[in-house]
Amino acid sequence: MKTGIYYLLMCLFIFSAALHGAQAQELNNHTQARPFNPNFIIDDYEFIDVSSMSVEAIRRFLNSKSGILKSYSVIDIDGVERDAAEIIGRAALNYSINPKFILALLQREQSLIEDSNPSTRDLDWATGYAVCDSCSTDDPGIQKFKGFAIQVDRAAWRQRYYYEHPFEFGVRVGGTSLIDNTLITPVNQATANLYIYTPHLNGNRNFWTIWNDYFSRNYPDGTILKERDTDNIWLLTNGKLRLVTSRATMMADYDPNKIIIVSTNDIMRYDIGVPIKFPNYSLLRSPRGTVYLLVNDVRRGITSREIFRGLGFNPEEIIDASWEDLNLYSEGVPITSTEAQPLGELLQNKITGGVYYVAYGVRHPIKSREILRNRFSRYPIKPVSPEMLSKYYLGDAVKFKDGELVTTSGETTVYVISNGQKRPVVSSEVFTELGYRWSNIIHTTPDAVAVHPDGAPITG
Repeated sequence: MKTGIYYLLMCLFIFSAALHGAQAQELNNHTQARPFNPNFIIDDYEFIDVSSMSVEAIRRFLNSKSGILKSYSVIDIDGVERDAAEIIGRAALNYSINPKFILALLQREQSLIEDSNPSTRDLDWATGYAVCDSCSTDDPGIQKFKGFAIQVDRAAWRQRYYYEHPFEFGVRVGGTSLIDNTLITPVNQATANLYIYTPHLNGNRNFWTIWNDYFSRNYPDGTILKERDTDNIWLLTNGKLRLVTSRATMMADYDPNKIIIVSTNDIMRYDIGVPIKFPNYSLLRSPRGTVYLLVNDVRRGITSREIFRGLGFNPEEIIDASWEDLNLYSEGVPITSTEAQPLGELLQNKITGGVYYVAYGVRHPIKSREILRNRFSRYPIKPVSPEMLSKYYLGDAVKFKDGELVTTSGETTVYVISNGQKRPVVSSEVFTELGYRWSNIIHTTPDAVAVHPDGAPITG
């Protein structure tokens, strides 16, 4: 069982990370994607996620681009005039494929998402359906497929057919095909679909690039991500994903209710950092017998048994670790008997009621009950006189933990705390598309939000 000291250390870690996080460089999470993997382009879930965009969301997407489709209407396959967004949405729904797939296809084939002045031919053969490499668009045999609406409908139908009848085609999951002098072995059906439809490497690389440019999600540091259909849970730190390797670590350090489920494509956009193998403030014993306290990815050696006992640690909490595990962490300053108040404490002004976190001779004001609960829910509070508090230097205010969602009463903006900054989410649509939950928002005071400097908006 964990001791009270353990929980105090846990809280100290969280606060320490916030104090230093604001000094960390805010990385642009439009990280450079990993090299194109021709065997895996998009995952199957993304291919069939028909509910990923409503017609209105498709319309907003088209309106955000420069292409003609934002203002384009035409007779649909049932004889009713509709705008491009509704035609795309209806085809996606009819054949149970992701409308994002159709949008990426339209851009790859004829650049219709971005091109404001396409030719009539571009619109008539919008998805390239029925047009082979050696075919002429004047061929009488394919004229029945001419026109924007029929092109969208037939391409969506064909993709669903590939998906449901995979053994009718030469490119198959797990099978190897020679495409443009490259051996391709699709690992999933969505990837196989793309090669059946377009048997060219560059065309499918272009699709992958368009898909990632348009639809990959960009998360702030501090976000906890779970890869769909796997047990892999990752913490995004400094633009890199760190795999949380044990359930014990997950339960000790993170809130499972704040995990965001994402696709393999989203995971693959990021570089991989060192794994998180142990809970913060674990006690790790090296092969030579030194016991280290793990503090924010730094291992600090405890210099004597007396100091170990004086800090109140339980010997039963010590974990034997290999040098391979220990070398994942840099070595920090040893913990010695000269350290003053290594755990810090909460002191409350008897007169004003204000609460401070005090450590290393510095008092840090806590601006709201919400921050107090978020940071120090297990700390006892010690009332002291104003004179006692004045002996400590005044430091920066305590901030919320990274990854928290915060807002204030009467304000519509929701912020994500990342590297100690508050980053506004630009719309409710972006909020939900990123997988955030409204129930996880912390409502607090304006003063508590104001201690976080402004960060870049989160746009999806």
